[in-house]
Amino acid sequence: MWSFKSFSPKQKKVLNWWLDPKTSNRCAIICDGAVRSGKTLSMGVSFVLWATACFSGADFAICGKTIVSIKRNLVDELVRFLAGGGFEVNVKVSKNCFTVKYRGSENRFWLFGGKDEGSAALIQGMTLGGVLLDEVALMPRSFVEQALARCSKTGSKFWFNCNPENPSNWFYREWIKKADAKNALYLHFTMDDNPSLSDDVKRRYETLYSGAFYRRFVLGEWTSLSGAVYPMFKESVHVVSGCPECSKFVVSCDYGTVNPCSFGLWGESGGVWYRLREYYFSSKREGEQRTDEEHYRALESLCEGAEPEAVIIDPSAASFIECVRRHGRFCAMPAENDVINGIRRVCDALRSGKIKICDSCADCIREFSSYRWNERGGRDGVVKENDHAMDDLRYFVSTYLYKNDGDWYFESVER
Repeated sequence: MWSFKSFSPKQKKVLNWWLDPKTSNRCAIICDGAVRSGKTLSMGVSFVLWATACFSGADFAICGKTIVSIKRNLVDELVRFLAGGGFEVNVKVSKNCFTVKYRGSENRFWLFGGKDEGSAALIQGMTLGGVLLDEVALMPRSFVEQALARCSKTGSKFWFNCNPENPSNWFYREWIKKADAKNALYLHFTMDDNPSLSDDVKRRYETLYSGAFYRRFVLGEWTSLSGAVYPMFKESVHVVSGCPECSKFVVSCDYGTVNPCSFGLWGESGGVWYRLREYYFSSKREGEQRTDEEHYRALESLCEGAEPEAVIIDPSAASFIECVRRHGRFCAMPAENDVINGIRRVCDALRSGKIKICDSCADCIREFSSYRWNERGGRDGVVKENDHAMDDLRYFVSTYLYKNDGDWYFESVER
């Protein structure tokens, strides 16, 4: 039988959290941090020990980005570790499953890959005692939430493990930032938490990376790797609490059916335009699509108590422009859609304080941190992801604020 004396204090906390009276009531554990920080194996060992101690005859899931990656990163080493510790392990390669027997307890551990939205169907219908999700930040939310929904046995718990990604990542925002609210134990790892790494190896990793790569891979921080389109945006400067009294209103719309649909209600107060409220509908997130008429009703709800001078709409959304015009309430107009010039104008509006974002506009604030230049080139020079609120903001600035605010100066945008 092996002992745990070779584990670091942080790893021992992972191994024993479900036994510790201070943390045993938590329903989940989250481990993130630097590469090679020793969190993966300690979590895998703890997961099996907990399952063996608390259940018998139960099913559990171990999930990775792909089955190949979860075998390589965790399962192969875990199986060897367990076998060397006196556990009877029977691997069924064709079924992507292994059973673990120890002192009268026997449980099954199934392997799943969560590489895309369709992966959620793979795990449907199972009843689980618990789930371990390795590289959870790389998995689609639909798969993770389906896996969690399968854990219906009394006493079931969730185990999450990942290296940091972009701070706009859904798991970071919904689980790590809300760990206490989710009743989850959160542990952050550094390379110093892995006693198997020599000082020479740690120094090598520290010299391999610089800048944002160093912050993410060595320090284990959730940070963006490529250049931000709006590096001047600061929540402390550009985000305000509450909504001021406004004298004029405009709505900007980026329309989508499969892609998210984003509307922003803008109001002018004291020479500054505020994004007062927003409507942000993602068919992938909500699991359904909406029609032009349903989006129009959302537009009317967004404008409750305000009469906008114009509704500026993505010029490619011809059917929605026609829908708005047909109802006769709002003045619909296609947006100016020169992307690069529009970005320059937004940069100037942010620097000069001409626009502010109310703190209720969570999706717009989120997209500011993830809207990146495409370092590989490509159409428009920006990554066409996490850009829907950014597009509707750009439509407002270019089509209304720029046209109605006299001369602007343009300056180069760093890329």
